[in-house]
Amino acid sequence: MSLINTEIKPFKAHAYKEGQFIEVSDATLKGKWSVVVFYPADFTFVCPTELEDLADFYPQFQKLGVDVYSVSTDTHFAHKAWHDTSDSIKKVQYTMIGDPTGAITRNFEVMIEEEGLALRGTFLINPEGQIKLCEIHDNGIGRDASELLRKVKAAQYVASHPGEVCPAKWKEGESTLKPSLHLVGKI
Repeated sequence: MSLINTEIKPFKAHAYKEGQFIEVSDATLKGKWSVVVFYPADFTFVCPTELEDLADFYPQFQKLGVDVYSVSTDTHFAHKAWHDTSDSIKKVQYTMIGDPTGAITRNFEVMIEEEGLALRGTFLINPEGQIKLCEIHDNGIGRDASELLRKVKAAQYVASHPGEVCPAKWKEGESTLKPSLHLVGKI
């Protein structure tokens, strides 16, 4: 069964953000758009390149009213240590959630049980707490924050313009489609 349009499951976790340990829950994500990015582990190879890329785009996500959360099965203490020692991770200003029990990772169906690590899962959650985008990669394939930003803009556009959809490669300001009988066979 797909997670698309399902409500996120309840959770509570400790996280690291901007020099502080904080508590985060499913309620934290509701009321605004949220991006949740799962990755296998701190102190690895592809992960810091992705998290740095996301950090570079974080101000643009914030301008759209989107909070960003990264999640791994490491602890919030490990996130702080990684933040303090890695030049790439020092750029991260968004919330880094620790999930040492794997509960959140399992809730989003990205746990690799035999390894105790997460797949590269990306989720966009609307203000009502519903998952609107779900993308899961093999751990050898890094993600691109600019493409995620484009998809967030498309999801927000569709949410605020009922009856319209965004075609392939749609970018903000470009034409959308209004599905109707008149379009059938004409695209």
